[in-house]
Amino acid sequence: SASRCGRYSGSMQPRSSMTLSEKIIARASGRERVSPGEIVTCKVDLAMMHDSGGPRRVQPYLERLGAKIWDPSKVVIASDHFVPPPDVDSAEILALTRRFARDHAIGAFYDMQGICHVVLQEHAHLVPGMFAVGGDSHSPSGGAVGAFMVGIGATEMAGALVMGEIWVRVPQTWLIEWRGTLGPGLAAKDIMLFLCAQLGMSNDYKVMQYTGSAVSALSMMERLVLCNMSAELGAKTGIIAPDVKTLIALREGGHPVGEDALAWRSDVDAVYERHCEFDASVLAPQVAAPHSPANSAAVDVHTGVRIDQAYIGACTGAKLSDLRMAAQVLKGRKVANGVRLLIAPASTRTTREAAADGTLATLVDSGAILLPTGCGACAGYGTGVLASGEVCIASTARNFKGRMGSPGALVYLASPYTVAASAVRGTIGDPREFLAAKAVA
Repeated sequence: SASRCGRYSGSMQPRSSMTLSEKIIARASGRERVSPGEIVTCKVDLAMMHDSGGPRRVQPYLERLGAKIWDPSKVVIASDHFVPPPDVDSAEILALTRRFARDHAIGAFYDMQGICHVVLQEHAHLVPGMFAVGGDSHSPSGGAVGAFMVGIGATEMAGALVMGEIWVRVPQTWLIEWRGTLGPGLAAKDIMLFLCAQLGMSNDYKVMQYTGSAVSALSMMERLVLCNMSAELGAKTGIIAPDVKTLIALREGGHPVGEDALAWRSDVDAVYERHCEFDASVLAPQVAAPHSPANSAAVDVHTGVRIDQAYIGACTGAKLSDLRMAAQVLKGRKVANGVRLLIAPASTRTTREAAADGTLATLVDSGAILLPTGCGACAGYGTGVLASGEVCIASTARNFKGRMGSPGALVYLASPYTVAASAVRGTIGDPREFLAAKAVA
């Protein structure tokens, strides 16, 4: 089946005396060990592209070179940006993407089935120890399963597709440890918005390795949020060592990964450039003010800000777990008058499962408007973009000026819990108030 295409099938036994990322780079470069700062050439285990930055960008390079893709079984393509096509130009881009997948015999082509980062994990294309590249800045999402995955541009992608390898400078690793337990109404998004404020967004060429009891307690799709938003920290990538949850998820996705995958972890004497420790039990819901994720603070700083739109979408904010978070808040309640609550599920599987368990019914009954699966308004495509002067609170990863529509719009970032609570209030507010009320009832 298509879900079995593009997986690494060779030996992936780790080396010793290194961090997890260094072990993966050493294996991919055919070396016993590597050290931060070294430049090495790595074999690519998987390359991922989407319709926006993929075939339409790399095809001209391949044509000029007269080259073919080195191994189509190691390439995954997803159409997620221009879907469904809102205009003729978008339709032409999708048609080009489909022709590219057909002409190059790409078996793992997910056409309008979900956002690339989510689809990769739903179909278990990534496994611990892989060295992977993606044509999107949020490709670090792959680190959730213990893979080393980085985002690259179209020129680099063309080279990787032809040669099957790419150079990399071995990055320093920061160990980001979260102890304790997240409280009710909090999610991985709150962790990352807090880190954006604490660590800033200029941590160039670092690996953020997440660990601790709070991280271990997260679901695989919540772990995706941590690695995904490492891009917002300015890092090279993010990564989490695999555990039993990882193996279960991969097996459910159709990959018969063995227990030996658990060997992919840092050595106990590995050296980190920084070790940051945080207590999840005292974290409050976070909200990032325009126009940067680094403008994050506890939700009470922004309580009362009037909103026009609430948006639950994107790879970080519209997975099944995210929709369920929103449903917890919205059940038995209605969206405030004058507020639009838009929901764009991250994949067709998410939509199907949310329909099956009643989550979608809860959302729609509250007054939410269901949008097609895709990147949508998060990246300023299709439906849900904003007009000048409008205020939106979104579960997306970025709130840069003009990203979701007009440069004159104001976008706040928050978890699905907080987005849903704000939709009910009509102003930004703390989701814990709604969850506490239900607990009392």
